[in-house]
Amino acid sequence: MNQEERRRRRQQDTRNAIVILIIFLMVIALLVISGVYVFNRFVRTDNSGSQEVVQVDDTETPAETEEATETEQEEVIDELTQQATEFVAGMTLEDKIAQMFMITPEALTGYSNVTAAGDATKEAYNSRPVGGIIYMSNNLQGTEQTTTMLTNMQAIANERTGLPVFLSVDEEGGSVARIAGNSAFGVTDVGDMSAIGATGDAQNAYNAGTVIGTYLKALGFNMDFAPVADVLTNSENTVIGDRSFGSDSQLVAQMVVAELEGLSDQGIYGVVKHFPGHGGTAEDSHEGTAISEKTLSELMAEELVPFQQAIDAGVSVVMVGHISLPNITGDYTPATLSPLMVTTVLREQMGYDGIVITDGMNMSAITDSYASDEAAVLAVTAGVDMILMPEDYETAYNGLLAAVNDGTITEERIDESVIRIVRLKLEMSQ
Repeated sequence: MNQEERRRRRQQDTRNAIVILIIFLMVIALLVISGVYVFNRFVRTDNSGSQEVVQVDDTETPAETEEATETEQEEVIDELTQQATEFVAGMTLEDKIAQMFMITPEALTGYSNVTAAGDATKEAYNSRPVGGIIYMSNNLQGTEQTTTMLTNMQAIANERTGLPVFLSVDEEGGSVARIAGNSAFGVTDVGDMSAIGATGDAQNAYNAGTVIGTYLKALGFNMDFAPVADVLTNSENTVIGDRSFGSDSQLVAQMVVAELEGLSDQGIYGVVKHFPGHGGTAEDSHEGTAISEKTLSELMAEELVPFQQAIDAGVSVVMVGHISLPNITGDYTPATLSPLMVTTVLREQMGYDGIVITDGMNMSAITDSYASDEAAVLAVTAGVDMILMPEDYETAYNGLLAAVNDGTITEERIDESVIRIVRLKLEMSQ
């Protein structure tokens, strides 16, 4: 090969090398671009594996705004729960257990008929700061007396615990109206819920909640044991009767949610009752065992509908009734004391994580078969957070304390309930 041929060969080799280099660089570039594209698709896909969100520009879409709002709300909820958790961590076991009771002022003080909150109340509350006080007709004599008593009670609680105390009353309207049923208060009775339900207009239930909430708030209450969420499915029922909005579960649900909203708009926390539904029983749990023969699927289709919708609407407190459900639990244990009904059904299946309170534990459905300490321990074991009106408060309190000290109930279980209670009280304080 002469010199000219060698020169042309070198030029050809150089050109080939340049072509190969260009092809190599193009492959690298394509790989980089592909990698960036895949990465962008990955980071724009949510953790649940949902489809890619394609962004046309930087303008927030309504869906993105809604997601951001929900995230902010979750952060607020988490913040309150965290505050409650830290608060409870600094409480004594004795104070935590006291918070799990809602009792009458007579049970708190030992006096027979309490119409004021003075030194005796302060001494009793400082010794044992219960979570709530429920007032009956004998405690409520008129506007000035009630307002002064509740104002003083709230001041005593705030000074002792740094938290409000639940100040509650049974004010359903109609046949159960501690305030409107007393002419000394001069307020309008909204009437029986059956009449409101018969109108078919949920606005009327909202208006009833607004009326009740307005005068309760003015007096100093912050909680009302209403609305009644029982669906009247048994024509022989006597304990609920006109207290129910009716026999149509969807109608009752709409009315319950509307009344809760009316109460809430006036600063009153409503308590829906009586889970899992007292409207299907023939018996009165005040006087003995009340039985529902319904299966769980039957309850879900009817009696539990108003409770589920109240839960979905954000109700803060649910009352469990002393209703036996042998076709669900396999025995005649009242729902109040049943882990299956409270924890499995109400909390897990229905998704409720608010406060669960018992119906009055002084009713015959409980006292005929259980001592006060036994009933309190069984209720908390079942998943209940607050014990309402035990037959013997001292026995119930000491029984619960002893159950923790001997390991029957863990302190962590107590903390779960008290965190819920304190969280709602922090919410009230905002």
